[in-house]
Amino acid sequence: MASGLFSADDFRKAVATASAVLDENRSKVDALNVFPVPDGDTGTNMSLTMKSAAAEVGKCGSNRLGDLAQAASMGSLMGARGNSGVILSQLFRGLAKALEGKEAAGPIELAWAFQEGVNTAYKAVMKPVEGTILTVAREAARAAVVAARENADILGVLRAALESAEKTLAQTPDMLPVLKQSGVVDAGGKGLVYILTGVIESILGGRMDVRTVQKKPVEFLISEEMGDIVYPYDTQFLIKGKGLAAAQIRARLQEMGDSLLVVGSEDLVRVHIHTDNPGRVLDYCVRLGTLTGIVIENMKEQHEALKSVANGDANGEHDEAVGAPILPQDNGDYAVEKEVGVAAVALGAGLEEVLKSLGVDEIVSGGQTMNPSTEDVLNAIQRVRARRVIFLPNNGNIILAAKQAKRLANRKVYVVPTKTIPQGIAALLAFRPDANMETNLKRMAKAVRRVKTGEITYAVRSTSLNGMTIQPGDVLGMWDGDIAIKGSNPEEVLFELAEKMLGPDDEILTVFYGDLVPQEKGESLAAELARRFPQVDVEVRFGGQPLYYYIMSVE
Repeated sequence: MASGLFSADDFRKAVATASAVLDENRSKVDALNVFPVPDGDTGTNMSLTMKSAAAEVGKCGSNRLGDLAQAASMGSLMGARGNSGVILSQLFRGLAKALEGKEAAGPIELAWAFQEGVNTAYKAVMKPVEGTILTVAREAARAAVVAARENADILGVLRAALESAEKTLAQTPDMLPVLKQSGVVDAGGKGLVYILTGVIESILGGRMDVRTVQKKPVEFLISEEMGDIVYPYDTQFLIKGKGLAAAQIRARLQEMGDSLLVVGSEDLVRVHIHTDNPGRVLDYCVRLGTLTGIVIENMKEQHEALKSVANGDANGEHDEAVGAPILPQDNGDYAVEKEVGVAAVALGAGLEEVLKSLGVDEIVSGGQTMNPSTEDVLNAIQRVRARRVIFLPNNGNIILAAKQAKRLANRKVYVVPTKTIPQGIAALLAFRPDANMETNLKRMAKAVRRVKTGEITYAVRSTSLNGMTIQPGDVLGMWDGDIAIKGSNPEEVLFELAEKMLGPDDEILTVFYGDLVPQEKGESLAAELARRFPQVDVEVRFGGQPLYYYIMSVE
């Protein structure tokens, strides 16, 4: 960096070093979990996302900074895992957009690229909540811009960003009550601090003595409220032609809506826009070439169909990350065997068998502590031999990656944002092959709203939550994601939780026992549950899930 510019070689080293620093500290970030259950995986998700970005950068032979930034953007997108990984990929996407076409960047250009990354990431969240990775990134970018305006060099800009990130991270418990209650800072923000640390280390050529903030996290929150939609029609299609000018098309379409994305080449352009008049958009574009793969969604109707599922989800019920890049793929590159197929996430031989018996075509292996990447989800969707695919994440931390994969798929995809296996099963049971998609989405949403999920696991760290003092090894009973019971025996906690969850109108109690439970004990549960709760039908099945003794469904 002798010239005072941030070069392609500097970027390559920065991404590789940042990935290494984050990976070395990912267990510390994983440990920053509001809930003491064994599935705090923010650090792992961010580290795997960074590794994917670094691998793509490593394969790029260009000596232009803009090209390497684009490689990092695509690598992080395809490798994004969990909500924190998706947000990280959006930071990279904005960075790449700002650095497009540049051979190198000066301090002010680099600082504004950080700011564009933050702007892009914020657009991925409908109503950002303060005290998250987004807040930390925003304040870091703001400090970088101020430093650049005061004539700081590249290193000075980066140091200003890191200092502000650390300061803001320490303040996150004052912004989110749940963080203060648990005595923690935001995990995603802590991961970002490690990334910035790695970037600076790559310039200094040595390891830094980085301060460690002794607190912990929660993922960013996304509201389900859509408000008044000015442009309700989500419109996507391909233009095939000669001499197509993406910039000219983009300029013309800007007046017709928002959330506009126009990408491609002179022969093939992908258009995505939210508009109030799809006909006007198509009328203009059809004059430029042949239109294919036309998809028009009424987002108001879709939101109403899924609103009941999305209500209260803190992990990403927004339709998708706005502005995610779309790969121009033809719709005819897969063999169609049926009209609608289903892909779903599950971990455990028994759970996978249940989902397949209910009509799931492709299983993505994953769940707690093992969030699949955007690419994993996309590959599963692409393997389904159907014109349209319903995807069931069955985990709140996978929903955003699923939304990203939806953008990249070469067919129509509907993400029903299920957060648990019981919700996924309820949605599958509500599906009717002879009904249209709108009807099925409404039926599935209603079924998901009706089911109650109980989970029995164990604590991996000390904390205080919901008036309970929790120690490592305590058995925890969780009702729809909230810790409701603490005990010492998994079966007794199961019985007590079932007592709490069962209401006068409930009819069915289903329990899946995991790989922590001996088979004979799991099979003997049915008789005891039937004796204790004669008012409902009881079914006990092998799930094989790790980490969770039991997963319980009440309907």
